[in-house]
Amino acid sequence: MAMLKVAVWRGAEKGGFQTYEVPRLASQTVLDVVTHIQRAIDPSLAYRFACRVGVCGSCAMNVNGRARWTCRTHVEKVAADGQLEIAPLSNLPVIKDLVTNMEQFFDKWAKARGRFTGARTRDDDFARVMPDSPQRRHVDAGIECIGCGVCYSACDVVQWKPDYLGPAALNRAWTLHNDVRDTRRVERLVAVAGDAGCHACHTHMSCSERCPKQIAPTIGIAGLKRAAAAAALDGEL
Repeated sequence: MAMLKVAVWRGAEKGGFQTYEVPRLASQTVLDVVTHIQRAIDPSLAYRFACRVGVCGSCAMNVNGRARWTCRTHVEKVAADGQLEIAPLSNLPVIKDLVTNMEQFFDKWAKARGRFTGARTRDDDFARVMPDSPQRRHVDAGIECIGCGVCYSACDVVQWKPDYLGPAALNRAWTLHNDVRDTRRVERLVAVAGDAGCHACHTHMSCSERCPKQIAPTIGIAGLKRAAAAAALDGEL
């Protein structure tokens, strides 16, 4: 049977790689490899997964230096030479092995005012948003984010500037900015227009290139820059 040589990060921030040999199978995913190691070789290996079908995003890791969903990454596409390197996501504290602490990632969603706030109550009629309106189309382009952290791991600016809100939080802010039902537009622009917000983005496009959902956070961040500039000219910021 053909074998894979797999280097897996073990420990916390000051850990190191440990090498395992795993049977190479047809239609095998990187998550299958990690699961085999944990169940058949080393039960102390820590990692996250839930749905296994690209819905939850919890299995995101660095595979051969690139952030990916491991459940949707087939070994044959990333290990042509029979070798794999699997590490935790970058730009996040490592709890143990392949598990990162996502607290700062989601805290930045909150800092970007990533929660919808509407004016209607349960006693009001439903709001009607035309599906072909420009605002709705902007929302549609970015709304499918599931918070996997791949874009955050791939972002160079987060590495250089740890307080940078990051592409996922700013993408969320952009979708809410275009939600005509939301009532916190100016407050949100204030939150994302600072030195740690949209203007810190260097437009390297890594987030857009790596997003497994084909979202382009770079476009949303550029939209926030324009919106913040317009609001400043109007005296709102």
